Amino acid sequence: MATTENGQIGLRFGAVRNWMHLCVDMQRMFNEPTEWRTPWMSRVLPNVLSIVELEPSRSLFTRFIPLRSADEGQGTWRRYYQRWHSMTLEELDVALVELVPELVCYIPPALVLDKSVMSPWHGDLHARLRARSVDTLIVTGAETEVCVLAAVMGGIDLGYRMIVITDAICSSADETHDAMMRIYHSRFGMQVETISTSDLIAARLDGRLET
Repeated sequence: MATTENGQIGLRFGAVRNWMHLCVDMQRMFNEPTEWRTPWMSRVLPNVLSIVELEPSRSLFTRFIPLRSADEGQGTWRRYYQRWHSMTLEELDVALVELVPELVCYIPPALVLDKSVMSPWHGDLHARLRARSVDTLIVTGAETEVCVLAAVMGGIDLGYRMIVITDAICSSADETHDAMMRIYHSRFGMQVETISTSDLIAARLDGRLET
């Protein structure tokens, strides 16, 4: 698994109060042998679990739901699913759309949000978070520079404090994972903080992360 040059930066903007753990697309179809397999997922899963276990009711898991067929795709999504037709619901074992088994047992109290695009923000996510007075998102999941990026950028646009857990996100490409982490530090320093799982747990123990 890649490590970033700047590593963990930490909680630069003080204690974390009204937070939610947004866990992006930790699904069987990305963890098991498919054309979309993300080899790192099994390595970051223990860290994701550690964060869920801090307070399961504060976790929200997204699931990427593929189209049934390429013919349902609008615009470039049609071309996308023509290329990845093996991942359409017509050809894919639909059980693989489910979250990895290690996470399923936390639902409920953890929440689930299904989406058909990379970003989780096209539905009612913002409203659901606001109803809980959430202003900070702790982000984990897959993939660093695809759906995780879409989640982070949408959160930035809506004014959320975004905390990315560096060893609880994963990609299938070391180079672009590392590049994305450098971009967070160099271009989004006022909106994005990066921290390791162990440092987040330490913050919980010393009161910097709200119980």
